[in-house]
Amino acid sequence: MKVLWVEDHPRAQELLMVAATKAVRKRLQLDLVIAASLMEAERRLRYEQFDLVVLDLRLPDSIDESMTITRIASMGRFRMAVVSASENRDSVAQSAIKAGCDCAPQAIAKETLPFNRFIQRPEDFYDFLQSLLPDVTPAAA
Repeated sequence: MKVLWVEDHPRAQELLMVAATKAVRKRLQLDLVIAASLMEAERRLRYEQFDLVVLDLRLPDSIDESMTITRIASMGRFRMAVVSASENRDSVAQSAIKAGCDCAPQAIAKETLPFNRFIQRPEDFYDFLQSLLPDVTPAAA
């Protein structure tokens, strides 16, 4: 699974990369790419394919949270998930879904993420990312 995580806080970026590195060492299929700004995320999305884009709504180069998710959604076909400290995260995610975007229905409060557990148990980090993807039900034979 290839994931673009758009996160501007250096400490959160560091913890995410440690968790991802440990997941890879456990042979979990994870390629995590961090983008620190909206422009960097757009650049990555132009040149790379991602299964999941995890989006913080408060970025240094984007004032309007709805515009942030709209700009990312317009960059291709992938699942989005909102993980943000913004108090508007739920309404922004719901608006994106109503507009036809492939967005996880539940936005997640970034401050509740168990970064230490993700580092100690990389399979929990991988499972968390998997939980953000849509359920794939095999077709009946």
